[in-house]
Amino acid sequence: MARWLFLLPNLLGVTVFALFPMLEVLVGAFRSAIGSSWVGLQNFRTVLSNRAFRLAAWNTGKFMLVCIPLLLCLSLLLALGLKQVLGGRQLRSAFLLPMAVPAASVVLAWKLLFHENGLLNAALESFGARGVNWMGTSASFWVLVISYLWKNLGYTVVLWTAALGAISPSVYEAAQMDGASGFQSFLYITLPNLKVSAYSIAVLSLLNSFKVFREAWLVAGDYPQEQMYLVQHLYNNWFRELDYDKIAAASVLVSCVVLGLIALLRRAWDKED
Repeated sequence: MARWLFLLPNLLGVTVFALFPMLEVLVGAFRSAIGSSWVGLQNFRTVLSNRAFRLAAWNTGKFMLVCIPLLLCLSLLLALGLKQVLGGRQLRSAFLLPMAVPAASVVLAWKLLFHENGLLNAALESFGARGVNWMGTSASFWVLVISYLWKNLGYTVVLWTAALGAISPSVYEAAQMDGASGFQSFLYITLPNLKVSAYSIAVLSLLNSFKVFREAWLVAGDYPQEQMYLVQHLYNNWFRELDYDKIAAASVLVSCVVLGLIALLRRAWDKED
């Protein structure tokens, strides 16, 4: 009985601030915004036929497919490199700095770099190359990718470093005595021992990919260049227009897709095991 009393505050908090709102969104997806009358699947049909939703969903999916593999590979390479470098622990701490930088400072830096008259175009023109309208063309997508990688790389490096530290050095010593090369040790020792951690890191990276909206919105506003228009922009615009029924239906659809991706990822990991 005592353990339930200790758990009760957390259970109440989760119920009030997480479960009830989720249930409200789920029910709202089947009701109209005005009058709260039951409309069945009409909201889902409206959302799926909406061009803005299809564009935002496509861009968000493309963004995840590009960013997550890049983040996982780059961060793992950096973690392996820092493991071999003297003073790597201090460098790992430096990689966490982007997480502590306020969003307003990040936005100012992005504008300074990627504005039409910004530093990056000035550097290109100094080498005789033509400047790029980064925020007004398809190049804006890669600005978003750079923003995500810059913000999440250090955190992911720390996660990989913790996973690498859990592998016993004696395993590598035994492999060296058997004549295994560094690449063979990585392929047959490091990667198999990182499977469990890789799943958790991949899921966290997937969830963090939905957190790039703030910087994108502050840099480009409510209606950015098409390549930069994400699901979060759509939510923001519908919220301003009080289209709560569309928001609820779109949220349920996106949540189902994310949960499906996580389930497929888990199944693939279980099959490899």
